[in-house]
Amino acid sequence: MFQRHFHARDTDLIIASHPKTGTTWLKSLLFAIVNRFKHPKNESPLLKHHPHELVYRLEQGVYGEAFEYPRPQHLNELPSPRLFNTHIAYISLPESILSSGCRVLYISRNPLDTVVSLYYFILDAMKKILHEEDFIKTSLKDFFEDFYNGRNTNGPFFEHVIGYWKASLEYPDKLLFLKYEDLKKDPVSHVKKLAEFVGEPFSPQEESEGVIQDIIQLCSIKNLKELEVNKSGVFSKHYDKKSYFRKGEVGDGAHQLTPNMVERMNNLMQEKLEGTGLSFECISQS
Repeated sequence: MFQRHFHARDTDLIIASHPKTGTTWLKSLLFAIVNRFKHPKNESPLLKHHPHELVYRLEQGVYGEAFEYPRPQHLNELPSPRLFNTHIAYISLPESILSSGCRVLYISRNPLDTVVSLYYFILDAMKKILHEEDFIKTSLKDFFEDFYNGRNTNGPFFEHVIGYWKASLEYPDKLLFLKYEDLKKDPVSHVKKLAEFVGEPFSPQEESEGVIQDIIQLCSIKNLKELEVNKSGVFSKHYDKKSYFRKGEVGDGAHQLTPNMVERMNNLMQEKLEGTGLSFECISQS
């Protein structure tokens, strides 16, 4: 339904990602950047609303019916710029997104951290979907094997990432490709890049007044997970709001997988990304 009926505006800003690669964090950063002139920092809607309540998920929050994600009442009445997100692969995006002037921000993440984060997120949801007597815990080993072999709801991980990577090279004014690890390592320069890409660059005065640092602090995973609005409550009966904030650490995934899993994933990553110009650091358990 999303592919058939969504009509993008030239002013739309769309976050694309594979699940559990930093979507919630990027949503908060984008919202804070775009709306920084509307709200004083101590009155930001992010202090009272979960990021997923402020940036709508297109295939479920707007058009889907399977889960009760936050959704707008009247899509066409939302003021510009409208902020959305999707987990759909680049080749499956609606034509209106590809042909319009709207801009896409894609966030990627090392697959070792992605698979572990996704495992715990889905495990938490399945406990709520199934009755206790019907719930059988999937092992991390089995989940890893499915992920490794491309058996994911949103399609194979590497094909998802590479599709957006190649599009960012072909259409750099249309699609900004980000790495979670780079954003963690140097948030200031990447937040500035985000603001420039969406047409809301920081002025010299804002920079001198510490506006960038204020946004980074507000949207930090540590801060967001401690806000009362994100510590309790659910999205429908399946997703706890707090489940969107686990650790957010770089390299944690490798420490929860066996050495063999880590080696296999690093080898697969090198194989899949060879010749693309894209790379992720091969994380070890040392």
